[in-house]
Amino acid sequence: MAQTFGVNLRGVIDLLSHHLYSSPRVYVREVLQNAVDAVTARRLLDPGAPGRITVECPEHTGDGTVRVCDTGIGLEEAEVHTLLSTLGGTSKRDELGFARQDFLGQFGVGLLSCFLVADEVRLVSRSARGGRAVRWTGRNDGTYTVEVDDSARDEVGTTLTLLPRHDSDHWTEHATVAPLAAEFGSLLPYQVRVVGETDSTVVTLGGLPWVRVDGETSAAHRARLGGYCRSVFGFEPFDALPLEFGAIGLTGVAFVLPAGAHPGARQAHRVYLKRMLVGTAIEGLLPDWAYFVRCVVDTSALRPTASRESLYEDETLLAVRDALGERIRDWLVRLAATEPERAGALLAAHHMGIKSLALVDDELLGLAERWLPYETTRGAMPLRQFRRSHPTVLYTPDVDEFRQLAPVAAAQDIGLVNAGYAYDTDLLRRLAERDGPDTARRVDPRELLAALGRPDPATEAALADTVLVATAVLLDHDCEPTLREFDPVSLPALLIADADGARRQDAAQAQAEADPLWSDLLGHLVDAGSGAAQRLVLNTRNPLVTRLAGITDPELVESAVRALYVNALLQSHRPLRPKDTAALTGSFLDLLERAIGGSRG
Repeated sequence: MAQTFGVNLRGVIDLLSHHLYSSPRVYVREVLQNAVDAVTARRLLDPGAPGRITVECPEHTGDGTVRVCDTGIGLEEAEVHTLLSTLGGTSKRDELGFARQDFLGQFGVGLLSCFLVADEVRLVSRSARGGRAVRWTGRNDGTYTVEVDDSARDEVGTTLTLLPRHDSDHWTEHATVAPLAAEFGSLLPYQVRVVGETDSTVVTLGGLPWVRVDGETSAAHRARLGGYCRSVFGFEPFDALPLEFGAIGLTGVAFVLPAGAHPGARQAHRVYLKRMLVGTAIEGLLPDWAYFVRCVVDTSALRPTASRESLYEDETLLAVRDALGERIRDWLVRLAATEPERAGALLAAHHMGIKSLALVDDELLGLAERWLPYETTRGAMPLRQFRRSHPTVLYTPDVDEFRQLAPVAAAQDIGLVNAGYAYDTDLLRRLAERDGPDTARRVDPRELLAALGRPDPATEAALADTVLVATAVLLDHDCEPTLREFDPVSLPALLIADADGARRQDAAQAQAEADPLWSDLLGHLVDAGSGAAQRLVLNTRNPLVTRLAGITDPELVESAVRALYVNALLQSHRPLRPKDTAALTGSFLDLLERAIGGSRG
């Protein structure tokens, strides 16, 4: 035989307070929501019906209770049993005419939020459809009573009375209720009044603050939006973008941050659902790349989660996110066409978001190429300007490698771009895909080596013995010496990585450590040629290097070569291995001893 689940109301209330709602403060939103739904339902029957909601705080009632009165449709006795005393009665709610698209409430648990602050909830209602007034009393132990009482209320509408718990009095005081009512319900289409001991305040604004009013100039509207942004988000906006999407039932405004924001910063948007506040820090409304924009929107299409404090991730939200992202993108393109100086300032402040969008959008790729500065051997400049003198953009994807190669490349009039920051390498690849493979490519350090001049035969002959010593010294560091002459003269040596040599070294090391089967397979990967993973390029124009030819002490040459190697390694910003650290320490102490004339023991 089928049985009916029993519900422990205390357990449900604990679940709501600790796991569904973030705070007892939401009870204000829930009672306002129920009142708004009631007034909306009555307006559907009678468009001329009054639309008023009044919240009377304990300072006014005088008996410690909170009363919420509305001029809504009211409830009949059968509806009281169905809507107020059945948890999750959403389907019944729709059968009685509370269609979801017209009303805020969807989950049938809003009234239970009152028990977050109250031990007992009383409701008196008279239906606009006729019938007698009904009195309903619910308690936090899970019991309720319903009685018909014509004397309880004469007018159509509902009065909700909360009897607060002793530990929740502060949640019902006027000083708490009035700000909460203003926060949640300031944009509601009906008048909401909060009454205290001596004051009576209407918290609704009567309209949407971002909508341009009749007779308002564009400048005045923009100034008002700036003030609204300062009051809501606390910053002066770079610009304000009106958002109007009738097809998806969304209206609002997007504010562009005036200065750079961290790409990982939370997107804190203010979202209203049918003019009731959902939250002030809603995420996921915009694409990730639009982290520099903050929105205030009102929507009728998006779905809230059960707590109504965030948005449900569904296809509608995805469509809204794409539409808002497209609006921001179009604004960026239009700004670049009409106000290039402002566009340049904006892109400089929010380059990370623009770069990420440029990876998938050709028009934004053009903006990034035109406006975003890159670090180059000719200074910081946009790629389009750099390409005027260097049609093929040579780039390095590593910041340290760029800083090592840049002085030498600049001296040889080789244009080099630092693509070691986020998205830079991907953007240059996209540029090559759009304009052809010769537009941009990664530079091979060996290209720079090939561009350096070879010393004359006399210099090579003079340094031949030095090269032999250096070859033996650098063997332990996976490095080979090479003689070249280049500018700047002040640079004695340059360390260049050899990608092929590095791969050979890795394969050889893996072969030595592998078992015989894998060793044979890996042996095929170790091709012929030098096994050095890097080259120490000695600058024969540097006086220190040329003086090495006149040194007859092999140990001094060894120490000098080690010192030049470690110096070049430090300039390349690569990590020091233990043997590199040992070379640094040994060469330094040896040269120091020789400099001060000490004896070696």
